[in-house]
Amino acid sequence: MSSPSMDATIPDLVCQLDTVQGFVDALTSVRWKRHQDAVVELSEHGVVLIVEDTGCLQAKVYLQKELFVNYEYTAEARPRFGVSLGLLVDSLNTFSVPGHSSLIELRYPGPDMQLLLKSIDSLDACIYAEIRTRIPDTISSDFNFEPAGTTPLSFTVKSAALKEAIDDLEWPGSSIKITVQPTPPSVTFRGEGHGDLQIDFMYYANTDLLAAFSCDREVSHRYKYKFLRATTSSIPSSVVKDNRGSKVTVGRGGILKVQHLVSVARPAHSHIDSAGYQPPSRIAYIEFFVKPEEVDDD
Repeated sequence: MSSPSMDATIPDLVCQLDTVQGFVDALTSVRWKRHQDAVVELSEHGVVLIVEDTGCLQAKVYLQKELFVNYEYTAEARPRFGVSLGLLVDSLNTFSVPGHSSLIELRYPGPDMQLLLKSIDSLDACIYAEIRTRIPDTISSDFNFEPAGTTPLSFTVKSAALKEAIDDLEWPGSSIKITVQPTPPSVTFRGEGHGDLQIDFMYYANTDLLAAFSCDREVSHRYKYKFLRATTSSIPSSVVKDNRGSKVTVGRGGILKVQHLVSVARPAHSHIDSAGYQPPSRIAYIEFFVKPEEVDDD
């Protein structure tokens, strides 16, 4: 079974992916509420999906072309289109069959500017989907993230621990103050509202938990809880289970950048050449940018 509309126009992009669940995990990680619109940007280097909330929170999913089995990009400019994130994730999920690795082809644009998805590895049946796209209302915000000084203010913490800490801070019901200090080298999350709750990550006390730390001066900034929680609330269970590290960096003006790595691995039984070489796991990069609620004097 095939759809004639797939061949009705010359697409800007035709690509194939062989691990639907990995892409679903990557996109779900930036889905912090039920109804969300996303902007998708295409380029010769890959696909970037951007989600925003009230100009205070932005998330980006970087799907580099190396994550795809095949990536044919023919556009002269860099096409951008809007799409429902939930509809995109739900559509991809229909192609995911437990215990089976599906090969999926994506095309953009279709005859009516749709995003087209089709399974191409089965002789018995074909799953086909069309997702309506729209012209983005606005250009994505430029959060202009810059280092706060000559020494990066950053730390890398186990993803499961970061998620648990932020989840535990919900009960005070107010903003969260994050303090990074060099002496003693530590990171403090403090919730202040109906009650006070403080969680400390001490660098030298538990290097397995706080895997990396860089700070030459104390900084403190407050962030709205709902925006901070969005950076970890939908981390895929595979990331939590593997307990990879999530990197947190404080930039100029207190902008917080939270980075996660999501594996988009090929099936273990395929893509191994005659010499027994298997390419390394492919990784999707997820970045969140959170603006501070207020900036304290250092």
